[in-house]
Amino acid sequence: MATAPSEPRLRSAEELVAEFEQERPARKLSPRVSAAVSVVCAALSVFVLYAIFFPVAKGTQYYLTLFLAGTLPLIFLTHRGTVRVPAVLLPWRRGDRTAAVGGAPDKATVRHDNPGWLDWLLAAAALAVCLYPLLEFDAFIERRQLPTSLDTAAGLAVIVLVLEACRRTTGWVLPAFCASFLVYAYYGGLLPYEWSLAHGGFDINAIAAHYFMGTDGVYGVPLNVAGTYIILFTIFGAVLDISGAGKFFIDLSFAAFRGSRSAPGRTVTAAGFLLGTVSGSGTATAVSLGSVAWPVLRRAGYGKEQGGGVLAAAGIGAILSPPTLGAAAFIIAEYLRESYLTVLLYALVPTLLYYLGILLAVEIDARKHHTQPVVDDEPTSALRLLGRFGYHFLSLFMIVGFMAMGLPPFRAVVYATALQFLLSFLDPKHRMTPRRLYQALAEGSKSVLPVVATCAAAGMIVAVVTQTGLGLNLASVIVDAAGVFGDHPTVTLVLTVLFAAVAVSILGLAVPVTASFIIAAVIIAPALLSLGVATHEAYMFIFYYAVLSEVSPPTAMAAAASAAITGGNPMRTMVATWKYSLPAFLVPFAFVLTDNGAHLLGTGGLWGVLWTTAVSALAVAALAAATGGRLLGPAGPVERALCAAAALCLLYLEPVAITAGLAALALALGVHLVRRRQPTFSVPAAGGNREAQTITDGTAEGQLPS
Repeated sequence: MATAPSEPRLRSAEELVAEFEQERPARKLSPRVSAAVSVVCAALSVFVLYAIFFPVAKGTQYYLTLFLAGTLPLIFLTHRGTVRVPAVLLPWRRGDRTAAVGGAPDKATVRHDNPGWLDWLLAAAALAVCLYPLLEFDAFIERRQLPTSLDTAAGLAVIVLVLEACRRTTGWVLPAFCASFLVYAYYGGLLPYEWSLAHGGFDINAIAAHYFMGTDGVYGVPLNVAGTYIILFTIFGAVLDISGAGKFFIDLSFAAFRGSRSAPGRTVTAAGFLLGTVSGSGTATAVSLGSVAWPVLRRAGYGKEQGGGVLAAAGIGAILSPPTLGAAAFIIAEYLRESYLTVLLYALVPTLLYYLGILLAVEIDARKHHTQPVVDDEPTSALRLLGRFGYHFLSLFMIVGFMAMGLPPFRAVVYATALQFLLSFLDPKHRMTPRRLYQALAEGSKSVLPVVATCAAAGMIVAVVTQTGLGLNLASVIVDAAGVFGDHPTVTLVLTVLFAAVAVSILGLAVPVTASFIIAAVIIAPALLSLGVATHEAYMFIFYYAVLSEVSPPTAMAAAASAAITGGNPMRTMVATWKYSLPAFLVPFAFVLTDNGAHLLGTGGLWGVLWTTAVSALAVAALAAATGGRLLGPAGPVERALCAAAALCLLYLEPVAITAGLAALALALGVHLVRRRQPTFSVPAAGGNREAQTITDGTAEGQLPS
């Protein structure tokens, strides 16, 4: 009897994250070097936690100087000088595909990649120039307007080192973008005076002083957020993961949904939402989930591309969802000068609509592709799991609870981390022993290193924009470009929002989510604000499109990583992911185009939130029918076109548009019911059998027999 071929070896989640996560192409260090780096990272985490309760006496800039001095050298030691391009994105290198997806690991995977002499030299230089201001910190700050030659040299060195660290963690695009802004700051005075982008120009001393000696530039808001919020949440995520929360979330999702053909898709969606609280990254969530869930999806009957699309959409939803969101959400709170809890409330309804769209698409695909329920070999009761390990939810709820009590987010997450540490002792298998606590502290700092490089580099762009007035000038250019197509205020607003969405999406294809948000917030947001869009609406719109760049073709990293797991075609997987996440692309338009749309961000009273949510949910359902091709049964082109038009009208959230949307949806249902009642005809069954199959024209569930 022939034996089934063995399954190819899937690479570990850590290997795939390292290859596909846009912000983390880290080295594989030898045990000795890794141990030394871990000691420094754990010490850095302890310092950050200490500073929460005993703030540095000399202020925020002094703290950030120490924080950058501790993180910047580590980047040169933990990230290689050349950034690898994922093999799955290079279709002409099909020979590398086996090493990326299955089979025996290649040598590059297992050999150690320790830093070389240049890396150690750069790390030493970074430590020296970052600590330079601390020699005479008060005098250093006082001479900001008249920097010495040594101040200028140190400032330029920090700028260059930050750009190199950014290149190592994200690739060439973001540092090149930053460099072009620095060139603009220096040479802007040479532009013709009548140009809107012209300014007075700044010399080297002014640039170095502005970006290195004050609270703009390198030590601006982005780095402040990374050093006071994001690192604490990465430590919290590490404690959650090591204490067994990640495994519990996946097990609970698998136990909660079983017995129906749509259960596998629902399971992946729920697990992605829960697992995102641990990883905080769309790509990492998709990879971690895919290594467990793909075999289940395959057994249920999902194709490679379809399964990859579900994994990527579920993964990216994790950083759109409370209570953790993504790193950019902390920057939104800082820019708006609002509490982080307020930002969580802004994201609540859009998150519900996003997952509603995924679940509806899953239900449609389950019927369309005839997926089957998957029965566990050793079924576990969801209630039993909740009763035994449900305490893992407590720390997540307490983050929100602590903030509702008035605690700042950085203290709330520290208390939640301490609570999770204590709760871990309820599970002997995952209790936080001193060794595991040390591991969590080290992993927390390691995870934040790419974000530090991104935030420090993006801070330079923010400084250029504020120093030169570029933001307001570009805003007028964008609005004027929209006005070319019509001077009606509504037309101008719609086109400006459309241009903004395209610009943020294109920007996000090349740079990490955090950087694309920061850049768009200072360049594109002023255009929206000038047309009457509220500040929080503009920032949330930009946030969603920055995040959605991770699932946007042609460089969607979450989809590419999922394709590596399933073995599917990367581009087809990206298209499938785009279909699942389409509501998230359209809902942000709703809350910037009309006053009623602002209710989707939780403003304007309970009734306003309820009715706009209900109408938007109906729009998402119509959109799912249009993309999935199914209403009560398979839908034809006419019904799908009417459903698409209905979705767009309903999302405009104005009375006339809502009425038109409801009429289009009712017409689509009417046409669909008429088609379903058409007379049937018979065709011979396959193999010459005289038994007939009855098929309704245009509504057959399966394919005609060959």
